[in-house]
Amino acid sequence: MSRETEDVKSRARAAFLGLAIGDALGAPAEFMTSGEIGHKYGVLKELVGGGWLRLKPGQVTDDTDMALCLGRALVTSGGWSLKGIADNFAAWLKSRPIDVGDTCRRGIRNYMLHGTLETPANEWDAGNGAVMRMLPAALFTLGDEARMTECVVAQAHITHNHPLSDAACICFGRLIHLALLGHAKSRLRREVDGLIVRHENFRFDPYRGLATGYVVDTMQTVFHYFFRSRSFEECLVTTVNQGGDADTTGAIAGALAGAYYGEQEIPKRWLKKLDRKIGDEVPRLAERLVMMSPSRSERRELSR
Repeated sequence: MSRETEDVKSRARAAFLGLAIGDALGAPAEFMTSGEIGHKYGVLKELVGGGWLRLKPGQVTDDTDMALCLGRALVTSGGWSLKGIADNFAAWLKSRPIDVGDTCRRGIRNYMLHGTLETPANEWDAGNGAVMRMLPAALFTLGDEARMTECVVAQAHITHNHPLSDAACICFGRLIHLALLGHAKSRLRREVDGLIVRHENFRFDPYRGLATGYVVDTMQTVFHYFFRSRSFEECLVTTVNQGGDADTTGAIAGALAGAYYGEQEIPKRWLKKLDRKIGDEVPRLAERLVMMSPSRSERRELSR
């Protein structure tokens, strides 16, 4: 196997591990302000557990759970299966997870009751629940930007049908592809600049300091701290210490930083603290998804 292929697989593993670690790191700070975090933790930089969900150290939330539902569906189906994804979401919801967002719950229940795979468009559904879970779809479509766009929007519409959510998913998918292929931050920044041209809402300079569940606030926070950071750890720590929807901003930032900085940059103390079952499963799942992607047989850089 070529060194290039090994590098992409390693970055994919780091992306999925980064998502889970960012989720577990940020969860205790969810719904807190940056000032409250500082008062309680000083700087939150360990997987301490607790928070309003009373998590164990290293335990993950719905961000990682839903990404696993998506990834497992693709591997089990041997290809893209929107019904398989929705079935996994439904089984997960029936298991009474520790946390689930209202928009996700409503969309999944719609599927369970009516078999609906696309929720109706709703101006109030511009939350971050679709982008937080979509990493497996990006890994699965590496090498085919058009297919990535189709897949990430399709999985989003099970629960979230809003232009800003769609735009965030597509941009995040492109960023993951670029990072997996080893592109520089300047190239990733151009991708985000293109998003801002199309949707001025996502402009993050100057950063407004909002990290709510609104997809625009979420992505502004991720962009701000990712492009300012110089390491995987710095990116995640600064992101989650902003507070707000810290498990989700942490998960998204962790996936992107993992793909960009690579496995070797993930602190060993975080890997040791992460829930063991999650830590064992997500790297294997990431590898399998990349090996199912169009890039397996042909490496193609994204156009533009």
